[in-house]
Amino acid sequence: MKKVTVIGLGAGDLDQMPLGLYRYIKTQDKLLVRTKNHPAINDLEKEGVKFDSFDHLYEEHDDFAAVYEAIVEQIKKQPSEEVVYAVPGHPFVAEKTVQLLKEDDDVTLRVLGGQSFLDEMYTALQIDPIEGCQIVDGTNMNRDELQLTHHMIIVQVYDAFIASEVKLTLMERLPDDYEIKVVTAAGSKDEVIQTIPLYELDHDLSLSNLTAVYVPPVRDEKLLYSEFTTLRQVIAQLRGPGGCPWDQKQTHSSLKRYLLEEAYEVLEAIDEEDDQHLVEELGDVLLQVMLHAQIGEDEAIFQLMRLFVR
Repeated sequence: MKKVTVIGLGAGDLDQMPLGLYRYIKTQDKLLVRTKNHPAINDLEKEGVKFDSFDHLYEEHDDFAAVYEAIVEQIKKQPSEEVVYAVPGHPFVAEKTVQLLKEDDDVTLRVLGGQSFLDEMYTALQIDPIEGCQIVDGTNMNRDELQLTHHMIIVQVYDAFIASEVKLTLMERLPDDYEIKVVTAAGSKDEVIQTIPLYELDHDLSLSNLTAVYVPPVRDEKLLYSEFTTLRQVIAQLRGPGGCPWDQKQTHSSLKRYLLEEAYEVLEAIDEEDDQHLVEELGDVLLQVMLHAQIGEDEAIFQLMRLFVR
């Protein structure tokens, strides 16, 4: 059984590191480290601390998942029974190798804190996460999971390739010129915050493993018109108190003929091979579906998501 002690190096330079952690590191003959590209390591090396890094694995593999798995395998193959492994930031914040070690039955894991970059990000950006904050992995973004009305911090934006992928994903939901911030080395003496339009995210920016992208919450309701949640809210308002009298009095039965009419119009658009007409008619069918779903919720019979679960 391999015993692995994981140290979090914090978000910035040595000045940010807790004294107890610093003293522990100084007692070690050598530490393994995921990457030497970290300001605290530069300072510690000047004080004589020795490191072996896994930076070379980033060049040997095509994707990050393979890199992280390779790092874990090399840690397990170390000749000594006990290993000290250092990672940037906090071991349990955006650190996949630690998650893999935790799940490995052949590893006994001990974690010695470390400051997360998140506290420094909140300070640098002057935001309150209690308002709603989403932390997103830039190497594995899913457009449908993004919460546009929350503060969004995208981590692991190491290089221009990842920045480009992040940009393209965000542009599926946000305007090209939506204003974002690129934050590097938050909280350290080297902290840099750049405010740019979204389309410039992969344009000649200095990116590193200390870089995160901040996307402010969307406050302009017009930018949310195309969101599914907005459609659901509108239907609920139309059916709710002070809403539209016509929508309020509808029932499943009264809507039958409208659903049938819209379905026939969809078929007509398909026969005409008119894509624009098809889009419009499918929207009308969706409206009917949403009305039926809202009636179901109003009568406590079923909820919208039950329509998608079999």
